[in-house]
Amino acid sequence: MKPPPFEHVPVESAEAAVAALAEHGDEAKVLAGGQSLVPLLNMRLARPGVLVDVNRAHGLDGLEANGALTLGALVRQADALESSVVLEQAPLFAAALRHVGHPATRNRGTLGGSLAHADPAAELPAVLLALDGEVDALGPAGERTIAAEALFTGPFTTALAPDELLVRVRLPLSSGRPCGFTELVRRPGDFALAGAAVCVGPARIVFFGLGGEPSRAAGAEKLLDAGAGATEVAAAATRDLDPVSDVHADGEYRRRVAGVVLRRALAEAGIDG
Repeated sequence: MKPPPFEHVPVESAEAAVAALAEHGDEAKVLAGGQSLVPLLNMRLARPGVLVDVNRAHGLDGLEANGALTLGALVRQADALESSVVLEQAPLFAAALRHVGHPATRNRGTLGGSLAHADPAAELPAVLLALDGEVDALGPAGERTIAAEALFTGPFTTALAPDELLVRVRLPLSSGRPCGFTELVRRPGDFALAGAAVCVGPARIVFFGLGGEPSRAAGAEKLLDAGAGATEVAAAATRDLDPVSDVHADGEYRRRVAGVVLRRALAEAGIDG
């Protein structure tokens, strides 16, 4: 299939991208890696009149660890996965990256694109939330920082304004912090039917693939902080879950699987019982 007609607007800076987004309004979409947007175009599920291509924008592909792990929005998923800095300073993020798509899509897919796309079954939004990460967005009025807990507002929806560009991802350094990540997929590279990201000290328990956006299990986190074992924590985390039903799995199946993936993630983080 072929995409509908659109105007291609390549830019060489984040500021130029913001200006193009402001000029074209709701007609414009950002094109980065294109691994999510291009299939939607080809299936005619998205029909933007203008694609603002940020692949040549300067300064959006940096990676450094200096008090926090800071990654430019254009850092390719494959490059982040191969980075020893990411592996050492944010091992949970590296673990999740291994499950994102396939090697071919990771070569083009970007960190910022995955987060801004906000697929409910995607791995990186869940890990950003589990690590208490944040993103920087550039708009006509300048930059602002958005915490992960405020970024994801619904299926494929974020707190980014139409004329804002996600420019930077920032994660607290978590070397040595016990964490775990598990998901259930039909085939490697598929989106998760249910997944869990866990960190200890302080506890963070995040489910994804169950509803409109990644969600924390706050009550279960308190139990984990108090020293409860994996079985008790998983039971508390899944007791009131009401996952979505779709063609891939019904809600009750997802609820049961959520308990399984959470216990596995807890085991990876060293939580037994």
